Amino acid sequence: MPAPSLPKKLSRPALVLIILAALALISIALFMTLGAKGSWSFVLSFRGKKLLSLVLVAYAISVSTVLFQTVTNNRILTPSIMGFDALYVLIKTAIVFFLGVGALISIDSQIQFLVEVLVMVGASSLLFRWLFLGEERSLHLLVLVGIVFGILFRSLGNFMQRMLDPGAFNVLQDTLFASFSTTDPAILAISCVVVAAVSLVGLRLMHTYDVLSLGRSQAINLGVEYKRTVAIILVLVAILVSISTALVGPVTFFGLLVATLAHSLVGNSKHRYVLPAAILLAIICLVGGQTLLERVFAFDTALSIIIEFLGGIVFIFLVMRKSAR
Repeated sequence: MPAPSLPKKLSRPALVLIILAALALISIALFMTLGAKGSWSFVLSFRGKKLLSLVLVAYAISVSTVLFQTVTNNRILTPSIMGFDALYVLIKTAIVFFLGVGALISIDSQIQFLVEVLVMVGASSLLFRWLFLGEERSLHLLVLVGIVFGILFRSLGNFMQRMLDPGAFNVLQDTLFASFSTTDPAILAISCVVVAAVSLVGLRLMHTYDVLSLGRSQAINLGVEYKRTVAIILVLVAILVSISTALVGPVTFFGLLVATLAHSLVGNSKHRYVLPAAILLAIICLVGGQTLLERVFAFDTALSIIIEFLGGIVFIFLVMRKSAR
């Protein structure tokens, strides 16, 4: 009589994903229920919109960062290196500088959102087309030019901000901090549709991510249509970063934080594990962090400040570790 087979032991990535999924569900449950008073229909509707905004931003930032690190083959880089946050600041500053501070409040928020997303996606697409689709250009040149443009946008923004009156400058500064507390439902709906469309395209390329992470030469030798695939991924990254930046404001180091933690926890570079781990970690950080700040400590501090501080520490640690090697 054959001996009964022993239950198969869960692999480390599967175990990590199960634990992260459980923590993410606990964070979501606490966010929706902790300290809730009054009508549940109002509470669920109010907090549900906020939760959807947090989850959407967590998804957009984590996926865009992991994919950007894959195509650049560098785990220190993030999409913000291409100057997305600097362009967002420049657009907001230009509105106040040329149209006045009243325009920032009076212009419909949906129009502002669409303009910001279109400008950021358009600028990045032109950059990708100009630099990356030519025969003699490389991905490293694309990243370097992105850094230069980021510095240019930041310098122009700072120049215009110095010429604003103090009142207008204060109003502008309030809009430039990432805020996860308020989001227009119409903007949220548009963002969900766009992110869903981007995700469908990204899923069709899922089989190429692990190969691309090996580097350009290996990817081409293994049959990946390198330039076309990377160009599509960069456009998807540009759309996701533009959506998250226009939705809540610039968040520079958050993607680096969750992508680094995902790689460390999963223990390998397979995207079928790293991508969901990064998404779940981002949800835990944003939803759990917002719950702690709002419901437990009753702080008014913007969550983005704490996240950027932790992400900055991770960035410095990674740079120092690479320098030590």
